Amino acid sequence: MNVLMVGAGGVGDAAARIAVERDYFDSWVVADYDLSRAERTVAAAAERRPGDTRFRAAQVDASDADAVAALAREVGATHVFNAVDPRFVMPIFTGALAAGADYLDMAMSLSVRHPDAPYEQVGVKLGDEQFAMAGEWDAAGRLALLGIGVEPGLSDVFARYAADELFDHIDELGTRDGANLVIRDDAGNEVFAPGFSMWTIIEECLNPPVVWERGRGGGDLESGFFTLPPFSEPEVFDFPEGIGPVECVHVEHEEVLLMPRWVDADRVTFKYGLGEEMIGILRTLHTLGLDSTEPVSVKGVQVSPRDVVAACLPDPATIGPRMEGKTCAGLWVRGTGKDGAPRSTYLYHVVDNADSMRDYGAQCVVWQTAINPVVALELLADGTWSGTGVLGPEALPPKPFLDLLAAPRPEGFGSPWGMEEKS
Repeated sequence: MNVLMVGAGGVGDAAARIAVERDYFDSWVVADYDLSRAERTVAAAAERRPGDTRFRAAQVDASDADAVAALAREVGATHVFNAVDPRFVMPIFTGALAAGADYLDMAMSLSVRHPDAPYEQVGVKLGDEQFAMAGEWDAAGRLALLGIGVEPGLSDVFARYAADELFDHIDELGTRDGANLVIRDDAGNEVFAPGFSMWTIIEECLNPPVVWERGRGGGDLESGFFTLPPFSEPEVFDFPEGIGPVECVHVEHEEVLLMPRWVDADRVTFKYGLGEEMIGILRTLHTLGLDSTEPVSVKGVQVSPRDVVAACLPDPATIGPRMEGKTCAGLWVRGTGKDGAPRSTYLYHVVDNADSMRDYGAQCVVWQTAINPVVALELLADGTWSGTGVLGPEALPPKPFLDLLAAPRPEGFGSPWGMEEKS
Protein backbone atom coordinates (compact mmCIF):
# COMPACT_ATOMS: atom_id res chain seq x y z
CA MET A 1 0.00 0.00 0.00
CA ASN A 2 1.26 3.46 -0.99
CA VAL A 3 -0.65 6.32 0.63
CA LEU A 4 -0.90 9.88 -0.67
CA MET A 5 -2.29 12.02 2.14
CA VAL A 6 -3.46 15.44 0.97
CA GLY A 7 -3.35 17.89 3.86
CA ALA A 8 -0.87 18.51 6.67
CA GLY A 9 -3.12 20.48 9.01
CA GLY A 10 -4.04 19.30 12.48
CA VAL A 11 -5.73 16.05 11.43
CA GLY A 12 -3.19 15.18 8.74
CA ASP A 13 -0.31 15.82 11.11
CA ALA A 14 -1.90 13.62 13.79
CA ALA A 15 -2.60 10.86 11.25
CA ALA A 16 1.07 10.75 10.23
CA ARG A 17 2.17 10.56 13.88
CA ILE A 18 -0.19 7.61 14.42
CA ALA A 19 0.56 5.83 11.12
CA VAL A 20 4.35 5.83 11.47
CA GLU A 21 4.02 3.21 14.21
CA ARG A 22 2.28 0.78 11.83
CA ASP A 23 3.90 -1.53 9.25
CA TYR A 24 1.07 -2.09 6.76
CA PHE A 25 2.14 0.47 4.13
CA ASP A 26 5.26 0.89 1.98
CA SER A 27 5.15 4.67 1.52
CA TRP A 28 3.22 7.65 2.87
CA VAL A 29 3.48 10.92 1.00
CA VAL A 30 2.31 14.01 2.88
CA ALA A 31 1.17 16.67 0.38
CA ASP A 32 0.09 20.21 1.15
CA TYR A 33 -0.20 23.52 -0.68
CA ASP A 34 2.42 24.75 1.80
CA LEU A 35 5.40 22.44 1.29
CA SER A 36 7.04 23.56 4.52
CA ARG A 37 4.00 22.42 6.49
CA ALA A 38 4.16 18.98 4.83
CA GLU A 39 7.86 18.81 5.65
CA ARG A 40 7.16 19.58 9.32
CA THR A 41 4.66 16.72 9.47
CA VAL A 42 7.14 14.33 7.87
CA ALA A 43 9.80 15.40 10.36
CA ALA A 44 7.41 14.87 13.28
CA ALA A 45 6.57 11.37 12.05
CA ALA A 46 10.22 10.47 11.49
CA GLU A 47 11.11 11.64 14.98
CA ARG A 48 8.69 9.11 16.43
CA ARG A 49 10.41 6.21 14.63
CA PRO A 50 14.05 7.02 13.86
CA GLY A 51 15.30 5.43 10.66
CA ASP A 52 11.86 5.15 9.07
CA THR A 53 12.16 6.35 5.46
CA ARG A 54 8.60 5.68 4.27
CA PHE A 55 7.42 9.29 4.71
CA ARG A 56 8.18 12.16 2.36
CA ALA A 57 6.70 15.57 1.62
CA ALA A 58 5.27 16.99 -1.60
CA GLN A 59 3.47 20.12 -2.75
CA VAL A 60 0.00 20.04 -4.32
CA ASP A 61 -2.91 22.35 -4.98
CA ALA A 62 -5.87 20.44 -3.55
CA SER A 63 -8.30 22.54 -5.59
CA ASP A 64 -6.82 21.18 -8.85
CA ALA A 65 -8.01 17.65 -9.70
CA ASP A 66 -5.40 17.30 -12.45
CA ALA A 67 -2.62 18.23 -10.03
CA VAL A 68 -3.88 15.67 -7.49
CA ALA A 69 -4.07 12.99 -10.19
CA ALA A 70 -0.59 13.81 -11.48
CA LEU A 71 0.95 13.60 -8.02
CA ALA A 72 -0.89 10.35 -7.25
CA ARG A 73 0.53 8.81 -10.45
CA GLU A 74 4.00 10.18 -9.76
CA VAL A 75 4.21 8.63 -6.28
CA GLY A 76 2.43 5.40 -7.26
CA ALA A 77 -0.39 5.97 -4.78
CA THR A 78 -2.74 3.04 -4.25
CA HIS A 79 -4.82 5.12 -1.81
CA VAL A 80 -5.48 8.85 -1.71
CA PHE A 81 -6.36 10.00 1.80
CA ASN A 82 -8.15 13.36 1.90
CA ALA A 83 -7.18 15.25 5.08
CA VAL A 84 -8.25 18.77 4.12
CA ASP A 85 -11.50 20.63 4.68
CA PRO A 86 -14.60 19.67 2.65
CA ARG A 87 -14.41 22.44 0.04
CA PHE A 88 -11.62 20.38 -1.59
CA VAL A 89 -13.45 17.05 -1.58
CA MET A 90 -14.46 16.94 -5.22
CA PRO A 91 -11.08 17.77 -6.83
CA ILE A 92 -9.31 15.21 -4.64
CA PHE A 93 -12.09 12.64 -5.15
CA THR A 94 -12.05 12.99 -8.95
CA GLY A 95 -8.26 13.24 -9.04
CA ALA A 96 -7.92 9.93 -7.20
CA LEU A 97 -10.32 8.23 -9.61
CA ALA A 98 -8.43 9.61 -12.61
CA ALA A 99 -5.18 8.25 -11.18
CA GLY A 100 -6.66 4.78 -10.61
CA ALA A 101 -6.31 4.96 -6.83
CA ASP A 102 -8.72 4.17 -4.01
CA TYR A 103 -9.91 7.09 -1.89
CA LEU A 104 -10.79 7.92 1.74
CA ASP A 105 -12.14 11.09 3.29
CA MET A 106 -13.48 12.34 6.62
CA ALA A 107 -16.08 14.79 5.27
CA MET A 108 -18.21 14.63 2.13
CA SER A 109 -18.92 16.99 -0.75
CA LEU A 110 -20.70 20.18 0.28
CA SER A 111 -24.44 20.79 0.36
CA VAL A 112 -26.44 23.56 -1.31
CA ARG A 113 -29.58 24.86 0.38
CA HIS A 114 -33.00 24.42 -1.13
CA PRO A 115 -33.69 27.72 -2.95
CA ASP A 116 -37.25 28.19 -1.67
CA ALA A 117 -37.63 26.26 1.60
CA PRO A 118 -34.14 25.83 3.11
CA TYR A 119 -35.42 24.99 6.60
CA GLU A 120 -37.92 22.39 5.44
CA GLN A 121 -36.60 20.71 2.31
CA VAL A 122 -33.17 19.49 1.29
CA GLY A 123 -31.41 20.88 -1.75
CA VAL A 124 -28.12 19.32 -2.82
CA LYS A 125 -27.20 17.14 0.13
CA LEU A 126 -23.82 16.37 1.64
CA GLY A 127 -22.22 13.69 -0.52
CA ASP A 128 -24.69 13.94 -3.42
CA GLU A 129 -21.93 14.83 -5.88
CA GLN A 130 -19.89 11.84 -4.77
CA PHE A 131 -22.73 9.34 -4.81
CA ALA A 132 -23.62 10.54 -8.32
CA MET A 133 -20.27 9.11 -9.43
CA ALA A 134 -20.68 5.73 -7.73
CA GLY A 135 -21.11 3.95 -11.05
CA GLU A 136 -17.81 5.32 -12.34
CA TRP A 137 -15.95 4.11 -9.26
CA ASP A 138 -17.61 0.70 -9.48
CA ALA A 139 -16.84 0.36 -13.19
CA ALA A 140 -13.21 1.22 -12.49
CA GLY A 141 -13.05 -1.42 -9.74
CA ARG A 142 -11.98 1.21 -7.25
CA LEU A 143 -13.26 2.04 -3.74
CA ALA A 144 -14.16 5.48 -2.43
CA LEU A 145 -14.73 5.18 1.33
CA LEU A 146 -16.55 8.28 2.51
CA GLY A 147 -16.72 9.75 6.00
CA ILE A 148 -14.18 7.64 7.88
CA GLY A 149 -13.06 10.13 10.53
CA VAL A 150 -14.65 10.02 13.97
CA GLU A 151 -17.93 11.79 13.17
CA PRO A 152 -18.64 10.74 10.51
CA GLY A 153 -16.67 7.52 10.73
CA LEU A 154 -16.51 5.76 14.06
CA SER A 155 -20.12 6.72 14.79
CA ASP A 156 -21.11 5.02 11.51
CA VAL A 157 -19.18 1.89 12.48
CA PHE A 158 -21.10 1.96 15.77
CA ALA A 159 -24.37 2.09 13.80
CA ARG A 160 -23.52 -1.05 11.87
CA TYR A 161 -22.37 -2.78 15.07
CA ALA A 162 -25.58 -1.86 16.91
CA ALA A 163 -27.72 -3.22 14.08
CA ASP A 164 -25.71 -6.44 13.81
CA GLU A 165 -25.06 -7.22 17.47
CA LEU A 166 -27.35 -5.29 19.82
CA PHE A 167 -30.77 -4.44 18.33
CA ASP A 168 -33.58 -6.24 16.53
CA HIS A 169 -35.28 -2.95 15.66
CA ILE A 170 -33.82 0.58 15.78
CA ASP A 171 -36.12 3.52 16.46
CA GLU A 172 -33.37 6.14 16.26
CA LEU A 173 -29.68 6.36 15.46
CA GLY A 174 -28.66 9.59 17.18
CA THR A 175 -25.06 10.72 16.94
CA ARG A 176 -24.23 12.81 20.02
CA ASP A 177 -20.94 14.68 20.34
CA GLY A 178 -19.82 16.65 23.41
CA ALA A 179 -16.79 17.74 25.40
CA ASN A 180 -15.62 19.64 28.47
CA LEU A 181 -12.57 21.16 26.78
CA VAL A 182 -11.08 24.45 27.92
CA ILE A 183 -8.32 26.43 26.17
CA ARG A 184 -6.29 28.93 28.17
CA ASP A 185 -3.94 31.77 27.28
CA ASP A 186 -0.46 32.24 28.74
CA ALA A 187 -1.98 33.93 31.80
CA GLY A 188 -4.31 31.00 32.43
CA ASN A 189 -7.47 32.75 31.27
CA GLU A 190 -10.03 30.78 29.28
CA VAL A 191 -10.07 31.86 25.60
CA PHE A 192 -12.07 31.05 22.48
CA ALA A 193 -10.11 28.68 20.20
CA PRO A 194 -12.02 25.93 18.32
CA GLY A 195 -10.57 22.44 18.38
CA PHE A 196 -10.90 21.99 14.63
CA SER A 197 -11.29 24.08 11.47
CA MET A 198 -13.43 27.19 12.07
CA TRP A 199 -14.23 27.20 8.34
CA THR A 200 -15.81 23.76 8.73
CA ILE A 201 -17.58 24.67 11.99
CA ILE A 202 -19.26 27.62 10.27
CA GLU A 203 -20.21 25.46 7.29
CA GLU A 204 -21.87 22.64 9.20
CA CYS A 205 -23.38 24.64 12.07
CA LEU A 206 -25.03 27.44 10.06
CA ASN A 207 -26.31 25.21 7.26
CA PRO A 208 -29.83 23.79 7.74
CA PRO A 209 -29.39 20.53 9.70
CA VAL A 210 -30.75 17.40 8.02
CA VAL A 211 -32.87 14.71 9.71
CA TRP A 212 -33.96 11.43 8.15
CA GLU A 213 -37.25 9.63 8.94
CA ARG A 214 -38.36 6.43 7.29
CA GLY A 215 -42.07 7.27 7.34
CA ARG A 216 -41.94 10.56 5.45
CA GLY A 217 -43.20 10.99 1.90
CA GLY A 218 -43.12 7.87 -0.19
CA GLY A 219 -41.14 5.90 2.34
CA ASP A 220 -38.07 5.56 0.10
CA LEU A 221 -34.58 6.73 1.04
CA GLU A 222 -34.62 10.14 -0.61
CA SER A 223 -38.08 11.16 0.58
CA GLY A 224 -36.99 10.64 4.19
CA PHE A 225 -34.62 13.63 4.31
CA PHE A 226 -35.79 17.02 5.57
CA THR A 227 -34.24 20.08 7.18
CA LEU A 228 -34.69 22.25 10.28
CA PRO A 229 -33.41 25.69 11.30
CA PRO A 230 -29.88 25.76 12.79
CA PHE A 231 -29.59 24.92 16.50
CA SER A 232 -33.03 23.26 16.58
CA GLU A 233 -34.44 20.99 19.30
CA PRO A 234 -31.88 21.51 22.07
CA GLU A 235 -31.54 18.64 24.53
CA VAL A 236 -29.24 17.98 27.47
CA PHE A 237 -27.23 14.80 27.01
CA ASP A 238 -25.19 13.27 29.84
CA PHE A 239 -21.78 12.28 28.44
CA PRO A 240 -19.65 9.58 30.10
CA GLU A 241 -16.26 9.54 31.81
CA GLY A 242 -16.73 12.73 33.77
CA ILE A 243 -17.76 15.05 30.93
CA GLY A 244 -21.32 15.23 32.22
CA PRO A 245 -24.41 17.06 30.93
CA VAL A 246 -23.99 19.14 27.75
CA GLU A 247 -26.73 20.88 25.75
CA CYS A 248 -26.76 19.50 22.20
CA VAL A 249 -28.48 20.89 19.08
CA HIS A 250 -29.12 19.67 15.54
CA VAL A 251 -26.20 20.25 13.16
CA GLU A 252 -25.80 19.34 9.49
CA HIS A 253 -23.58 16.26 9.42
CA GLU A 254 -22.69 13.34 7.20
CA GLU A 255 -23.97 10.56 9.45
CA VAL A 256 -27.56 11.47 8.64
CA LEU A 257 -26.78 11.14 4.92
CA LEU A 258 -24.84 7.88 5.31
CA MET A 259 -26.54 5.70 7.93
CA PRO A 260 -29.96 5.27 6.24
CA ARG A 261 -28.28 3.88 3.13
CA TRP A 262 -27.00 0.75 4.89
CA VAL A 263 -28.62 0.50 8.35
CA ASP A 264 -32.32 -0.07 9.05
CA ALA A 265 -33.68 2.59 11.41
CA ASP A 266 -36.82 4.68 11.74
CA ARG A 267 -34.99 7.97 12.37
CA VAL A 268 -31.41 9.30 12.08
CA THR A 269 -30.15 12.51 13.74
CA PHE A 270 -26.94 14.34 14.61
CA LYS A 271 -26.65 16.68 17.59
CA TYR A 272 -23.56 18.48 18.77
CA GLY A 273 -22.72 20.10 22.10
CA LEU A 274 -21.79 23.55 20.82
CA GLY A 275 -22.33 25.54 24.01
CA GLU A 276 -23.86 29.01 24.43
CA GLU A 277 -20.66 30.87 23.56
CA MET A 278 -20.14 29.09 20.23
CA ILE A 279 -23.80 29.45 19.24
CA GLY A 280 -23.66 33.16 20.05
CA ILE A 281 -20.50 33.64 17.99
CA LEU A 282 -21.96 31.76 15.04
CA ARG A 283 -25.17 33.81 15.14
CA THR A 284 -23.13 37.03 15.20
CA LEU A 285 -20.92 35.92 12.31
CA HIS A 286 -24.05 35.16 10.28
CA THR A 287 -25.67 38.49 11.16
CA LEU A 288 -22.54 40.36 10.05
CA GLY A 289 -22.14 38.29 6.89
CA LEU A 290 -18.79 36.98 8.07
CA ASP A 291 -19.85 33.39 7.42
CA SER A 292 -19.95 34.05 3.67
CA THR A 293 -17.50 32.38 1.31
CA GLU A 294 -18.20 34.89 -1.47
CA PRO A 295 -15.22 37.26 -1.89
CA VAL A 296 -15.67 40.92 -1.04
CA SER A 297 -13.42 43.82 -1.98
CA VAL A 298 -11.35 45.23 0.89
CA LYS A 299 -9.22 48.16 -0.25
CA GLY A 300 -9.01 46.61 -3.70
CA VAL A 301 -8.21 43.10 -2.48
CA GLN A 302 -10.73 40.26 -2.93
CA VAL A 303 -11.10 38.26 0.29
CA SER A 304 -13.57 35.68 1.59
CA PRO A 305 -15.03 36.78 4.96
CA ARG A 306 -15.06 33.21 6.24
CA ASP A 307 -11.42 32.73 5.31
CA VAL A 308 -10.56 35.87 7.27
CA VAL A 309 -12.42 34.62 10.37
CA ALA A 310 -10.62 31.28 10.18
CA ALA A 311 -7.23 32.97 9.67
CA CYS A 312 -7.74 35.16 12.76
CA LEU A 313 -8.10 32.17 15.08
CA PRO A 314 -5.30 29.90 16.33
CA ASP A 315 -4.39 26.92 14.16
CA PRO A 316 -6.15 23.92 15.79
CA ALA A 317 -2.91 21.96 15.47
CA THR A 318 -1.13 24.37 17.83
CA ILE A 319 -3.54 24.67 20.76
CA GLY A 320 -2.94 21.27 22.36
CA PRO A 321 -0.53 22.49 25.07
CA ARG A 322 -3.15 25.01 26.22
CA MET A 323 -6.11 22.61 26.13
CA GLU A 324 -7.59 20.73 29.08
CA GLY A 325 -10.37 18.15 29.26
CA LYS A 326 -11.93 15.37 27.24
CA THR A 327 -13.86 15.00 24.01
CA CYS A 328 -16.51 12.35 23.38
CA ALA A 329 -17.93 11.08 20.10
CA GLY A 330 -20.67 8.51 20.09
CA LEU A 331 -23.99 7.12 18.94
CA TRP A 332 -27.17 6.91 21.03
CA VAL A 333 -29.25 4.00 19.75
CA ARG A 334 -32.84 3.44 20.87
CA GLY A 335 -35.13 0.58 19.93
CA THR A 336 -35.72 -3.08 20.69
CA GLY A 337 -32.84 -5.24 21.84
CA LYS A 338 -32.04 -8.77 20.78
CA ASP A 339 -34.04 -10.01 23.79
CA GLY A 340 -37.20 -8.25 22.58
CA ALA A 341 -37.10 -5.65 25.36
CA PRO A 342 -36.78 -1.87 24.91
CA ARG A 343 -33.16 -0.78 24.82
CA SER A 344 -31.34 2.57 24.92
CA THR A 345 -27.55 2.34 24.49
CA TYR A 346 -24.78 4.88 23.95
CA LEU A 347 -21.68 3.61 22.15
CA TYR A 348 -18.83 6.06 22.56
CA HIS A 349 -15.15 6.93 22.30
CA VAL A 350 -13.54 9.38 24.73
CA VAL A 351 -10.09 10.94 24.40
CA ASP A 352 -8.39 12.94 27.14
CA ASN A 353 -6.26 15.77 25.77
CA ALA A 354 -3.58 15.04 28.35
CA ASP A 355 -3.23 11.51 26.93
CA SER A 356 -3.11 12.44 23.25
CA MET A 357 -0.62 15.23 23.92
CA ARG A 358 1.60 13.01 26.05
CA ASP A 359 1.61 10.08 23.63
CA TYR A 360 1.43 11.81 20.24
CA GLY A 361 1.93 15.55 20.65
CA ALA A 362 -1.53 16.08 19.10
CA GLN A 363 -4.57 17.70 20.69
CA CYS A 364 -7.46 15.35 21.35
CA VAL A 365 -10.02 16.63 18.81
CA VAL A 366 -7.75 16.23 15.79
CA TRP A 367 -6.20 13.03 17.17
CA GLN A 368 -9.62 11.41 17.68
CA THR A 369 -10.52 12.22 14.07
CA ALA A 370 -7.16 11.09 12.65
CA ILE A 371 -6.93 7.64 14.20
CA ASN A 372 -9.95 6.23 12.38
CA PRO A 373 -8.76 6.53 8.75
CA VAL A 374 -5.41 5.07 9.84
CA VAL A 375 -7.28 2.06 11.27
CA ALA A 376 -9.40 1.80 8.11
CA LEU A 377 -6.33 1.85 5.86
CA GLU A 378 -4.85 -1.06 7.82
CA LEU A 379 -8.02 -3.10 7.34
CA LEU A 380 -7.97 -2.28 3.61
CA ALA A 381 -4.29 -3.22 3.39
CA ASP A 382 -4.80 -6.69 4.83
CA GLY A 383 -8.05 -7.32 2.92
CA THR A 384 -10.33 -7.40 5.97
CA TRP A 385 -12.21 -4.49 4.43
CA SER A 386 -12.77 -4.39 0.68
CA GLY A 387 -15.26 -3.23 -1.93
CA THR A 388 -15.81 -1.12 -5.00
CA GLY A 389 -17.92 1.93 -5.69
CA VAL A 390 -18.77 4.70 -3.24
CA LEU A 391 -19.37 3.32 0.25
CA GLY A 392 -19.79 4.54 3.81
CA PRO A 393 -18.30 2.81 6.87
CA GLU A 394 -21.71 1.20 7.54
CA ALA A 395 -21.27 -0.97 4.44
CA LEU A 396 -18.28 -2.82 5.96
CA PRO A 397 -17.98 -5.26 8.90
CA PRO A 398 -17.70 -3.32 12.18
CA LYS A 399 -16.12 -5.81 14.58
CA PRO A 400 -12.68 -5.94 12.95
CA PHE A 401 -12.51 -2.14 13.09
CA LEU A 402 -13.61 -1.89 16.71
CA ASP A 403 -11.32 -4.75 17.77
CA LEU A 404 -8.26 -3.23 16.05
CA LEU A 405 -8.99 0.24 17.45
CA ALA A 406 -9.25 -1.05 21.02
CA ALA A 407 -6.57 -3.76 21.09
CA PRO A 408 -3.44 -2.80 23.05
CA ARG A 409 -0.48 -1.48 21.11
CA PRO A 410 1.45 -2.68 19.18
CA GLU A 411 -1.06 -5.30 17.97
CA GLY A 412 -3.83 -2.70 17.85
CA PHE A 413 -4.15 1.03 18.35
CA GLY A 414 -4.74 1.01 22.11
CA SER A 415 -7.77 3.31 22.03
CA PRO A 416 -10.73 1.53 23.67
CA TRP A 417 -14.34 2.44 23.07
CA GLY A 418 -17.22 2.10 25.55
CA MET A 419 -20.89 1.26 25.81
CA GLU A 420 -23.35 2.66 28.36
CA GLU A 421 -26.98 1.74 28.88
CA LYS A 422 -29.31 4.72 29.14
CA SER A 423 -32.67 4.87 30.91
